[in-house]
Amino acid sequence: MKHHSIKVGALSKFQPEQSSPSDGRYVFSYTVTIENQGDEAARLLDRHWVITDSNGKVQEVRGEGVVGEQPYLQPGECFEYTSGTILPTPVGSMHGSYGMVSDDGTRFDAAIPAFSLASTRNLH
Repeated sequence: MKHHSIKVGALSKFQPEQSSPSDGRYVFSYTVTIENQGDEAARLLDRHWVITDSNGKVQEVRGEGVVGEQPYLQPGECFEYTSGTILPTPVGSMHGSYGMVSDDGTRFDAAIPAFSLASTRNLH
């Protein structure tokens, strides 16, 4: 039986030069690495993000591909991209999933582990 295993990692970075805290605008970039650790090639079809600010407000984002692409990953291959989001609060988090399809037509989800968005580095 084929083994599907997509590992996703993400790192976020606050963008102070694009942010305006007095207007409730906190801009973050995040870089995502998607690695095919399975034994079958797969294509990323779509994405589903759940973005939560520190007021508990949840925003869901769904769409095709990532950064205008639907990367095709052979076993052992990685795809990395950078995107961004805007929050009304200085702290928040993101998680979600990528909808994938393997060469045999099997659809499966690759989980995106939660990562924090924080405008300061001194949070505990």
